[in-house]
Amino acid sequence: MIAPSILSANFLELKKDIELINNSNADYIHLDVMDGVFVPNITFGVPIIKQIKTIAQKPLDTHLMIIQPERYIEEFADAGSKVITVHYEACIHLHRTIQQIKKTGALAGVSINPHTPVSVLENILCELDLVLIMSVNPGFGGQTFIPFSFDKIRQLKEIKEKNKYSFLIEVDGGVTLENAAELYKAGVDILVAGNTVFSNPDPLKTINEIREKMF
Repeated sequence: MIAPSILSANFLELKKDIELINNSNADYIHLDVMDGVFVPNITFGVPIIKQIKTIAQKPLDTHLMIIQPERYIEEFADAGSKVITVHYEACIHLHRTIQQIKKTGALAGVSINPHTPVSVLENILCELDLVLIMSVNPGFGGQTFIPFSFDKIRQLKEIKEKNKYSFLIEVDGGVTLENAAELYKAGVDILVAGNTVFSNPDPLKTINEIREKMF
């Protein structure tokens, strides 16, 4: 599956870019919420997501790169988020936060930063709908893919298959036409692509080309 990230969209033409995704072969709209504390950037929050939801025809995949995300779970769910992903590094009581997400009816995801090993999630994987591997240091779009992310993806896939878990594996950061096929073969179910899609003169064609790499 493909989830274009609007972090790389033209915010002066956001409606146009959302409608572009609506008319594409993408599966999700990826929303990067940053607070300027957990990561060194500030993006957008609940009010913008509410507006996006009024025109979005694809499910909203909301990635919370914020401290104390448990304070806002219900608000992001009410705004229309189909998937809510929090960071392992930002949650003191991760299991409680996952249950909080599930109670809203949203799918529950956990993300880990590049320096965080997959092993820290082993006791919570059975509760998850999605695991997001950050393949760049979170905060900014357009960064270069960190190669050792492949090892983490393969390790996570092995754990998933061994235990017959059903969570999806998502990767975010530095996804390109050049590495999409290898990421898919390594075990990724959802590719988040921002700069690769929106920096291209023909985003719809790019989305189709990414999908072709996955087959």
